[in-house]
Amino acid sequence: MNPSMNLPRPVSLVLIALCQGVLYGDKSPELWRDLLTYQASVHDYFAVLGLQVRIDETEGYAFLQQQSVETEEISAEDNAAERPALPRLVQRRQLSYPVSLLCVLLRKKLIEQDATGGATRVILSRAQIIDMLRVFLPETSNEAKTVEQIDSHLRKLIDYGFLRRLKGDEERYEVRRIIKALVDADWLADLNQKLEAYRSHADTLA
Repeated sequence: MNPSMNLPRPVSLVLIALCQGVLYGDKSPELWRDLLTYQASVHDYFAVLGLQVRIDETEGYAFLQQQSVETEEISAEDNAAERPALPRLVQRRQLSYPVSLLCVLLRKKLIEQDATGGATRVILSRAQIIDMLRVFLPETSNEAKTVEQIDSHLRKLIDYGFLRRLKGDEERYEVRRIIKALVDADWLADLNQKLEAYRSHADTLA
């Protein structure tokens, strides 16, 4: 596909949505349908920019990711030289210790939910999340400050698209399954060891 050619309007809308952030099938069903219909064109368009489109049809989300290849080989007529990777368009986020820990804990909740074979959505109250995270944080005499900091971490995860407040209930959150893309299989292989390492880290901060 030549990205300079005129694109069908549905494709343009999908491209814009992906540039704005994560595209969820349940939140934008029409855009999701068009993404699946025109995904070859969408992939080709973003490949020119050095981006990959990650689509998880089972979980119903898609997002952009910087291509991991650092250099690209040019064709034989260009003497098979190597050209530098394209400038980064998708910025890496440096997650703090509490935020990364919270991502791991929420991922574990997804695993536990999937193991039961019950509901696919994981809904947690604010109080549940606070209790879940507090175990791994250094002890402090200022409980109000600890809760305020946890609320700040929750807002970050909402901004990143890993959590979503339920409509009409500001005290409950849905864990978005895109968190599986952040905490991947390599993490899951030794999840309990990682959680123990987080506990040890909390002890050093106490």
